[in-house]
Amino acid sequence: MSSPDSFPAETAPADWRVPAIIGAALMMQTLNATVLTNALPAMATALEVDPLRLNLAITMYMLAAAVFLPVSGWAADRFGARRVFVAAIILYALASAACGLAGSLPALVAARIAQGAAGAMMGPVGRLVLLRTTPKSQLVGALSILTMPALLGPVIGPVLGGAIVTFADWRWIFFINLPIAVVGLILVLRHVPRVAGQEVAPTD
Repeated sequence: MSSPDSFPAETAPADWRVPAIIGAALMMQTLNATVLTNALPAMATALEVDPLRLNLAITMYMLAAAVFLPVSGWAADRFGARRVFVAAIILYALASAACGLAGSLPALVAARIAQGAAGAMMGPVGRLVLLRTTPKSQLVGALSILTMPALLGPVIGPVLGGAIVTFADWRWIFFINLPIAVVGLILVLRHVPRVAGQEVAPTD
C-alpha cells in the first residue's frame, strides 16, 4: 500500500522552483534589452561619442539575439538543455562584466554582441528545460510563473536604468547582472534537473 505522501507523476504537488528560477534568468535577459535607454547620454559622455552612435549597442544586442536564436534548440538537443542553459548564464555574466568595463564604443558593441548571443540561448533553452521536466498537468501553471518575471524586464528596464544613472555610475547597469547570475547559477545547478542530450543532425 502506498504511503499517503506519495503521488502519481501527474498529480504530484507542483514544484514552482524550477519555473521561477528560469523566469528570473529570463528577466535578467529582457531587462538588459531596454535598461540602456535612459543611460545613453551618460554613457556617451564617458565614452566620448555621439549619443546617437550608442544605438549600435542596442541594435547589435538584438541582432545577435536574433542570429543565435535558431542555434539554441540544436545546441540544447546536442549537449543537453541544462548544460547549455548554465553555459548561457556564465557567458551572459562575463559579457555583462565586459560591457561594464568597456572603455570605447567598439569594445562595448563587441561585449553587447556576446551578451545578445548568450541571451538568445537562455530564453528558448530555459523553456525547453521546463517543457521536458514538468508533468503535462502542471505545464500551464509552470509557464505562467516562468513568463511573469520575463514580462517585467521591459517594464522595469528604463526606470532602473534612469535610477542607476542618477544615483550611481552607468557601469552598474551591467555589473548588477553579476550577483544575479551567480545566485541563478547556484539555484539552477541545485534545483533544475538534468536533461540528456540527443542524437541530432549537424547544423545547417
